[in-house]
Amino acid sequence: MARFFLNVSNNVSRIYRGTLFATTAIVLTGIAASPASAQSAPTGDTATTLEPIVIQGAASDSKTDRTSVTAKNSAGATKISTPLVETPRSVSVTTEKEIEQRGAQTVIEAVRYTAGVTTGTSGFDPRFDQIYIRGYNATTVGDYRDGLRQPYINYGMFRTDPYQLQRVEVIKGPVSVLYGSGSPGGLVNKISKLPTEEPIREVGITYGTEDRVQGMFDFGGPISEGNDDFLYRIVGVARRGDTNFDIADDRYLLAPSFTWKPDEGTSFTVYGLAQSDETDSNVGAITTVDGRILDLRASDPDYDYQKVKQQQVGYQFEHEFDNGLTFRQNLRYSHLDLEARYLGVTSWTGTVAHRGTNAIRDEMNVFQVDNQLEAKFDTGPLAHTMLFGLDYTNLQSSFGYGAGAADPAFDFDIANPTYGVSGATPDYNILASDADMRQLGIYVMDQIEVGNWRFNLGGRQTWVNQTRDSTLPTVSSEDVDKNAFSVQAGALYLFDNGIAPFASYATSFDPVTNRSATNTILPPTKGEQFELGVKYQPPGSDILLSAVAYHIVEQNKPRLADPLTFAYDSQGEVTGKGIELEARAAIADGLDIIAAYTYNDSEITGGNNVGNTPAITPTHVASLWANYTFQESNPFNGLSMGAGVRYIGETWTDVANTSKNSATFYVDAALAYDFGAVDKKYEGLTAAFNIRNIGDERETVCEEGFCYLGQGRNMTGTLKYRW
Repeated sequence: MARFFLNVSNNVSRIYRGTLFATTAIVLTGIAASPASAQSAPTGDTATTLEPIVIQGAASDSKTDRTSVTAKNSAGATKISTPLVETPRSVSVTTEKEIEQRGAQTVIEAVRYTAGVTTGTSGFDPRFDQIYIRGYNATTVGDYRDGLRQPYINYGMFRTDPYQLQRVEVIKGPVSVLYGSGSPGGLVNKISKLPTEEPIREVGITYGTEDRVQGMFDFGGPISEGNDDFLYRIVGVARRGDTNFDIADDRYLLAPSFTWKPDEGTSFTVYGLAQSDETDSNVGAITTVDGRILDLRASDPDYDYQKVKQQQVGYQFEHEFDNGLTFRQNLRYSHLDLEARYLGVTSWTGTVAHRGTNAIRDEMNVFQVDNQLEAKFDTGPLAHTMLFGLDYTNLQSSFGYGAGAADPAFDFDIANPTYGVSGATPDYNILASDADMRQLGIYVMDQIEVGNWRFNLGGRQTWVNQTRDSTLPTVSSEDVDKNAFSVQAGALYLFDNGIAPFASYATSFDPVTNRSATNTILPPTKGEQFELGVKYQPPGSDILLSAVAYHIVEQNKPRLADPLTFAYDSQGEVTGKGIELEARAAIADGLDIIAAYTYNDSEITGGNNVGNTPAITPTHVASLWANYTFQESNPFNGLSMGAGVRYIGETWTDVANTSKNSATFYVDAALAYDFGAVDKKYEGLTAAFNIRNIGDERETVCEEGFCYLGQGRNMTGTLKYRW
């Protein structure tokens, strides 16, 4: 029976070591300011300092994201649309152009050329978008879309397709002041494609590894010509096929949205999402009794599946009053339904692995609402933009896990490996529980400008109430109230030449509800970060350079102590110190460069294993991407070529630091052609070919006894037509 629990722990716990019930406060004020909400600059010294925010408003972001790899603005770190070079926090943005240039098929692929971000540290696992920021796992507690968290509580997670996105923002370090509970490493905020005044018409088809066929479309703009009061957009994706290791990767999604602008100061956008995914539940490799990791699936592709259906509907409302106040409300309801089953190895006889059946079900219903009031005013030479916010989240869930005894029909001989077995799904007879979370947060943020100085100061009070009822095994219900006060402060000086040194301080809070061996819920985690850095953006350029040093301390970090009973303990304290260097730049006509280097010294500084390094946490991560598009004067006009290299340093396989995973090195490439360069009648027709991991490196990655293989060579060819 122990093997059954180990198998489900492999699937349930590895994605959230220490976050079995990771509930999070959702963003209070997740909508960036529109040009309609920008105030006229007052006369005097403060007038010129306000102009960059007005000129580079949120409405321009969508166009910039399609035409440049260098984003100019982000509201992710302050909830106020602000030039990145003027934001006293470390923020990285992957634009739509970069996503398309590199042919990103997942959110992981979209962000893996970002400083401070590590992907693939747990091998290839397409069930979840596993992302670490500054050495801390943001997979479950740092997943946001349009400023609202995509909640996680048991096992299943909401998934987002990169084709649906305008950009992906990585906000590094604690941001609990604005987003409530979360990881000290930061969060990933995915910005959806929503209606624009610019007409958008695109269809495309992709074919790639393994027998992967995808069709997609993106239509939008004014509903009627010459009328910008009513806008629409509809994005769709249909995909069938596998990935490496015979892992399914099917997806169908439809994302419509509609915007009504009755006047200059008011906008109302309603949106929806219907998505169905199917992949596999146990994607791990077979580990033999003597510890060898084989290039063989532990489960069977014909038996194994993980089916997820998710629906979301919501709206974004904004109204600017005549007195300089702007009110925004962001509301969303989400539903997720997951069914999964897989085979897991329970014992061995010689070269024969005996396997038993396992099943998982998970359901979530989530209601979220953010209310935000923005006020612009001056106090002497100080120009203030203040935010007052109130948010509420109500999450309800039901989870079940079952296992069946080993069956000779599922035996697997590694000396003569064959796949293609099927059979019944076991009942949910091992664990069944209902878990709910209600969260309320209020916060205030003041963003101040005086001369060339930029300051922000904020505080937030969060109240969380969590309950969990378990019927298998029978455990009395527990109702826990937790609350925390979070702060954030930053200062930046913007020189006229575009150099901007800055410093920031922030705290985080996460009300984990992992149960201890005595069935009590563990204390919440707390994080604290100090950050020093400098940014450089030559005025008027598409160049943004940054260098940052940080120091993060996380306390009460949970750790899986007993996979047989899903018991956790507090690992204690983890301290991360590091340096990040990043460049996103269009340095010449047609030449884009994206470079990143991360040095992260992570150490367990409290509790068990003091002095050791946390598992799967590399010290060095580096990447470089370059893309060149030939110009009209060149005979190769219309051709675009890109190449990238990625390096992830070696990591420890466990917190005891007994053995290491090897360092890995990858090479990616891209080739695209615009047929409009040959003849104007073909304008809008483009073809692209992308290859990831050219060397087909399939490294073995182990974490606390569970081992996975990295993703091998992956290729896609895409044909698109825009008009």
